[in-house]
Amino acid sequence: MIVKVISCATIGINAYRVDVEVDTSTGLPHFSTVGLPDVAVKESKDRIKAAVKNSGYPFPRHHVTVNLAPADVRKEGTSFDLPIAVAILATQSLIDVARLSDYLILGELSLDGGVKGVRGVMSAAFLGRSLGLRGIILPFDNAYETSFVQGIDVFPVRHLSDVVEFLGGRKEIEPFKGNIDEILKRRSTYSVDFRDVAGQDHVKRALEVAAAGGHNVLMIGPPGSGKTMLAMRLPTILPELSFEEAIETTKIYSVAGLLSRDECIITNRPFRNPHHTISDAGLVGGGQTPKPGEISLAHNGVLFLDELPEFRRNVLESLRQPMEEGTVTISRSTISITFPARFMLVAAMNPCVCGHYGDAVRVCRCTAQQIRQYQGRISGPLLDRIDIHVTVPAVRHRDIRGRYSAESSAAIRERVVRARDVQRRRFTSREGVLNARMTEADIKEFCRLDEESMRILEMAMEKLGLSARAYAKVLKVARTIADLDGSFEIKTPHVAEAIQYRSLDMRIV
Repeated sequence: MIVKVISCATIGINAYRVDVEVDTSTGLPHFSTVGLPDVAVKESKDRIKAAVKNSGYPFPRHHVTVNLAPADVRKEGTSFDLPIAVAILATQSLIDVARLSDYLILGELSLDGGVKGVRGVMSAAFLGRSLGLRGIILPFDNAYETSFVQGIDVFPVRHLSDVVEFLGGRKEIEPFKGNIDEILKRRSTYSVDFRDVAGQDHVKRALEVAAAGGHNVLMIGPPGSGKTMLAMRLPTILPELSFEEAIETTKIYSVAGLLSRDECIITNRPFRNPHHTISDAGLVGGGQTPKPGEISLAHNGVLFLDELPEFRRNVLESLRQPMEEGTVTISRSTISITFPARFMLVAAMNPCVCGHYGDAVRVCRCTAQQIRQYQGRISGPLLDRIDIHVTVPAVRHRDIRGRYSAESSAAIRERVVRARDVQRRRFTSREGVLNARMTEADIKEFCRLDEESMRILEMAMEKLGLSARAYAKVLKVARTIADLDGSFEIKTPHVAEAIQYRSLDMRIV
């Protein structure tokens, strides 16, 4: 007897249909799985046998063949345990076979028949809806992930017996309904605020400009000057995630297995802070079947790289293509996967090995050669892709001890939102484009300068030796500053401020 159950697997952040076909035939007892299964799928036979028997059901003493179609794509993970077990029990008439075509089934089985959570459930729910299925049967631990997927019923289960009784028509399971209103209340709630930061007004201004235009930022300053503190507060001044952005971000976290049991959607912009020992695969993604890395987990949010020169050179160079294109493509011999990676890069570094070069109080003990070597660990092409370089000096004692009244994140966010509204109207035909991602044609159309502004920019080009890419970055930042100022035209003060945000180009050692 042959039985087919609908399940799925993920490629990138999207799910594709997998038909789990089970055939039982006469012969010596044997269990074989075909269809390019990986080790975890092959090992499922032992889990399935134990789960079926410990749930009180007989396991067929026949030749059992499991086929996972399409057979030319490698299947990995444990999510096929439940659909395989359901198909095997259906061959013994314990389940109404006619009902199997109405549901997409996935889940991992424990030896006692319990159903454990798996990855990529949100993508699976969207697939089930697109296939026109009645519902999706999944682990109870994953139920919250599907709360925002409309148009398909979600049936969470805790045990294999729940699925058997439900599909056999002997038990009813209520479709899961998450409290969406309660979840949405968590949006843009942060435990940190720019009000907490004493002093550093010019750095806050630079981060405001970066947030308004989606620009990448590099902060250079001595240890303890507040670089990490400032970076952690950048998401608090970014606009709220749109519903589409939240769904796309949640898909990435679902595939990566990083959603908690009671979390159905990412409500705040991500902030990722990988350690400088991270590998290139950990940063951009990888694996035999590629999984998202830190740059994809930072999609629609902030990627913070502290101690930038301490990262390995090949790791930093791997950022160049994603920073330009907003996606990262990982190629293997059998598959090529593209993950979204549209993030704001915020990096921090000391000015030298000891950290005190340029400090007005502490003496730098590094030689000129050591300083050049330290700053040279960051390649020119990577620096050119960072729009804003800003110096973060040590905090003054009177700012720390005084009653400093700093501006709140909410007040700054209002200006950022207004500036982004201007950009949305400007690039009305291209959704989501900000000033940082303007093309050469956009720069020519929207970044025109008067004679005085052009003269100042030409002088800066000659003095600082800016590359053509850096020249374009200055114009983009100037456009953002003008948007924050509510000005249709880019004026001389806007260009002058944008040039000041190339502080690393101004350093002469």
